[in-house]
Formats: sequence, structure tokens, C-alpha cells
Amino acid sequence: MSTLRLDLQGEKQVQQALRQTAKELSDLKQANKDTSQLVLSVARARAPKRSGRLSASGRGSPDATGAGVTFTVPYANPIHWGWRARNIKPQPFALSAAETTQPVWLGLYERNIEAIARKEGLHG
Repeated sequence: MSTLRLDLQGEKQVQQALRQTAKELSDLKQANKDTSQLVLSVARARAPKRSGRLSASGRGSPDATGAGVTFTVPYANPIHWGWRARNIKPQPFALSAAETTQPVWLGLYERNIEAIARKEGLHG
């Protein structure tokens, strides 16, 4: 019976690079910031305009774990999701902004992740 032996050179370096990459991937601040700004700009443009306060109240809220968009006027949720008891029809301007821009922000995350992998020497 024959035996096949395979020696992997640089195993420790690969493991270290993988650990560092995993650590950096848990913190995608730049991609989160870019995504929240992109979705915010489209959502503001799509927000219903009476006084302009709804659109102006929009804020991007990126952090280390995600990207968010918030509209702070008290009537933002009823306008966005609707309120049947008050006869307010939904106008999901923020949700449609996120859906419409999805190909763009997915690309932002992809490029950010590839940059992290290249930095750690894990991208061909």
C-alpha cells in the first residue's frame, strides 16, 4: 500500500491571514456608511413632499454592524407604512429606495470585502 504525503508550506501564515480577515469583515464601517448615504439620498428624493420636513428629517445611521436610514418626524412611519384607521395609504419610499439601489450597495460591500482579502493576501 502506498502513502501520499502533502506538505503545506505557509499554513500558519494562511491561518493568521484568515483570522485577521474575519476580524476585519466584522467591521465594514466604510461600506455601511456608503450604503446608508446612497439609500438615504434616494429615499429623500422619493419621500412625499408637502412641507419638505419628512425628507429633511432623514439621517443615515451606519455603524460597525450595519447600514440604516431613519426619518425622525413623528409622522414618518404612518406615511411610509400607512395607517388604515386614519385612511393613510402606504408610501414605502425608504424601502423602495433600498430595493432599487440594492445592486449598487451589494457592489459596495463586494468591493470592500475584496479589498480586505487583498490586504491580507487572500485574493488571487
